[in-house]
Amino acid sequence: MLADLPPLPIHVDPLPYESRLESRPLSQVDLVIIHCTEVPDLAMARSYGEKVLYASSGTGNSGHFYIDRDGSLHQYVALERVANHTRGYNPRSIGIELVNTGRYPDWYAVAHQAMDEPYTAAQIDTLVALLSWLATEHPALRYVTGHEDLDTALVEASDDASRQVRRKRDPGPLFPWDYVLRRVPLQRLPPPSP
Repeated sequence: MLADLPPLPIHVDPLPYESRLESRPLSQVDLVIIHCTEVPDLAMARSYGEKVLYASSGTGNSGHFYIDRDGSLHQYVALERVANHTRGYNPRSIGIELVNTGRYPDWYAVAHQAMDEPYTAAQIDTLVALLSWLATEHPALRYVTGHEDLDTALVEASDDASRQVRRKRDPGPLFPWDYVLRRVPLQRLPPPSP
């Protein structure tokens, strides 16, 4: 179904358990959630995605699309499948992961909460093209948001049990929200009520 692919090169490489992910009608998908991988490279992100974490379903955590620093676009899960990327929002959303070190390797250390790797121009250009294509192809799609906007849970810091840190901070403070939102036909999802 090449006609359904975005107008940019895409590397389709389904995760080994993709067929075990729940199927869904695309008419229920109204949200895109932006993530960063918080690992050094695409190969490690793929390795994490292939890990089976849920014995009952034989699946793991993953996004639908991954965008590497060079702007290359990779699809690991078909849009008709529910990827496991954001608790409570998976059935209605598409997960897009941007390769970025984030807080790696000390995700929950108090002293390592800065997310100081900028996203590349190539990544953001690919993201804008992908979001624009998705909005055109899937009329129910209306919103975009960050993982950090939806998962605001705190966890015990790995280096100081008396402190807590955010469980998720992606895509983080260096993600160019204004730039992206001016270029795509989606609106930012209002934050959930407390």
